[in-house]
Amino acid sequence: MPAHAQDIFSGTRTRCDHTPAWAALRAHFTQVGQHFDVRDAFAADPNRFAALSQEAPHVFADLSRNRIDGSTEALLMALARQCGLEAHRDAMWAGQTINTTEQRAVLHYLLRNPAPASDQQPQDATNLVADAGRDVQSTLAAVLAYAEKVRTDKRITDIVSIGIGGSGLGPSMVVTALEDQWQPRQRVHFVSNVDGMELGNLLRRLRPANTLFLIASKTFTTVETMVNAHAARDWFLSHGGSTHAWADVPLERHFAALTTNVEAARTFGITTTFGFWDWVGGRFSLWSAIGLPIAIAVGARVFTQLLAGAHAMDEHFRTAPLEQNLPVRLGLLDVWYRNFHGFASRCVAPYSHGLRRLSAYLQQLEMESNGKGVDWQGHVLPYATSPVVWGEPGTNSQHAFFQMIHQGLDVIPVEFIVLRRGGHDLPEQHPRLVANALAQAQALMLGRTSACGHRHFSGNRPSTVLLLERLDAASLGALIALYEHRVFVAGSVWGINSFDQWGVELGKQLAAHIEPRLASGDTKGLDGATAGLLERMMR
Repeated sequence: MPAHAQDIFSGTRTRCDHTPAWAALRAHFTQVGQHFDVRDAFAADPNRFAALSQEAPHVFADLSRNRIDGSTEALLMALARQCGLEAHRDAMWAGQTINTTEQRAVLHYLLRNPAPASDQQPQDATNLVADAGRDVQSTLAAVLAYAEKVRTDKRITDIVSIGIGGSGLGPSMVVTALEDQWQPRQRVHFVSNVDGMELGNLLRRLRPANTLFLIASKTFTTVETMVNAHAARDWFLSHGGSTHAWADVPLERHFAALTTNVEAARTFGITTTFGFWDWVGGRFSLWSAIGLPIAIAVGARVFTQLLAGAHAMDEHFRTAPLEQNLPVRLGLLDVWYRNFHGFASRCVAPYSHGLRRLSAYLQQLEMESNGKGVDWQGHVLPYATSPVVWGEPGTNSQHAFFQMIHQGLDVIPVEFIVLRRGGHDLPEQHPRLVANALAQAQALMLGRTSACGHRHFSGNRPSTVLLLERLDAASLGALIALYEHRVFVAGSVWGINSFDQWGVELGKQLAAHIEPRLASGDTKGLDGATAGLLERMMR
């Protein structure tokens, strides 16, 4: 293990709140930060916009309306260095086991690397990195070839992807975002909820002979996914499908699996499988075989552009100095707001109908990654970590929750995502959409003084604008990778493992014990509330 990686995992790493930079930030917040007014900062510094905005691959970011200045950023950069952020990042790229609780490397960036891994990896990279890079290229070729085969099959009109969590949120978000580039003859549907209403409503509109089901589960044991998969299989067989390969509508031609458990898929009746690796976390997996529904929807060329955009952001994060590194600047801003200002949530407001599923995707990416209460060694943390991430597209959001953001007592930083160029349809409406986004950011900062309290806006409400040229595959890939690395930065500073998710387990384990009791009525050993509700359900 290289020396820099040993420093990360030797157990001697200094916790962020024990660093000199953290103490300096505390003092800076007391003296400057808690009284900081963005309006005064603009008045005092005519170069503020230039200093606090940045061009990164496919994304221009304006941070100038945030409650920071050059001295704040300098202290945050010192904090990042004292917490070993650069060494931690390099350890990830070298293939070290930075997912310490599961003893795994974290290599999702390899999924969008267009060249053999050995061409671009550090000299201290492990054999795992080189081997994984070769596996990625061969799997990608197989996925894209199958996707093109499906796209040209005139019998297939509907693709149903069944998967939950990262197996559903990422692909669903990307397919929705790139709907302008869909092949219009085929429809792509996503099913994740174990509530039978979701799958049942969809199946009523489909015909087995024209439908391809994709079952996305690494282990082929995910409870919600397998319940839906078996329901889809039962429907398929009861509506004219067959388990016989020689039949007109054979199951093996209308089902494929995105899994590493080939044997379980074969037992199910599936012979076409595409696997991935344990170094790919679910919420980072849309670039892998899990992205097959994306490739079917948009085609190999556009899917490759998605990967290329993400790779460009990867290289920016890997090589740019911290002061000019956009994921670093955003991740440190999150730390500043969460731990010093005490802001508990962040609103993401994409002014793009195509990005209407982005907030749902980011909720998992950020809160499942960094919603932790212990450090990477399991010690309880004395400071908060992930904010609550939420939002809806503009302009809908303006008529829903922007009232609270403008005039509520809680300060909620807002992230506006704006496109310079709109979609193919009704382009004359795009300037109005952009005007609304820019106006909302301006109103949050400037506010309005009024003798009537109901019409008074305090202003000085922070916001960030992320500007994309257009919502194409490369820009989307770069935007997603930007958020991935931003999460890594904040998690690294906080000293947590951003790549496990033990918090999802307990409720699922208890559900397995409660489900049979719904049939038997047995309440023995249950807590009073659960027993009471179960009895109520049995009436």
